[in-house]
Amino acid sequence: MTRPSRQLAEATALGAAGAVLAGLSWSTVGLAAPAAVVGGANGVLSGARGVYGRDRAGALAFVLDSTWALATTTGSVGLHLVDGALRASYLPEISHRQNRHVYRGGFTPRRGYAVTVGNVISSAGDVSVDSRRRLVEEHEETHVWQARILGPLFAPAYLGWSVIGAVIGAIQWLTFASPRPRLASVVDRLAYRANPFELWADRHPIRRGSIRPIGR
Repeated sequence: MTRPSRQLAEATALGAAGAVLAGLSWSTVGLAAPAAVVGGANGVLSGARGVYGRDRAGALAFVLDSTWALATTTGSVGLHLVDGALRASYLPEISHRQNRHVYRGGFTPRRGYAVTVGNVISSAGDVSVDSRRRLVEEHEETHVWQARILGPLFAPAYLGWSVIGAVIGAIQWLTFASPRPRLASVVDRLAYRANPFELWADRHPIRRGSIRPIGR
């Protein structure tokens, strides 16, 4: 079988499996049809690019992306569209069989920062630089698995902390005597740098090799 044939076969198989898994799992809340579309789209694109590993960790990642974590997978499908519109370079060398999609450029809310939505890492930068590659393989990889583990709870928890931290930071800034530090730096410290999910990714990163096959 030629490489294009293998890619087509994997895209077809994962597209069908993703649609079925997503549709069945979200049918209980009346969202079978849109869930199937998202699960199928993720399966087709991930299968065509050979993203999921051919091991139990890869199977676990695919099942979670298609079911429990479908909300963040929906975001990742949207990010694919945005990065495609921005003509961001895709990085197969650190995406193939790694259970994630990585783009060199693309969308980012802050210049110089990578952003992870579901199984997509955008604006990874020059991964030939050790620090940027470690950022992807440790910090951003942890965010990918945080979304899989927490599923629909992840985005509200992360964003909720950010909003509360920003409000507290703004109030704290008002209490400082002149000359005050920059408001942005105070808010950033509480809303972003003190975010438990960011601290988790910094201090206890989940590396691909640490995702052990089930049963071991």
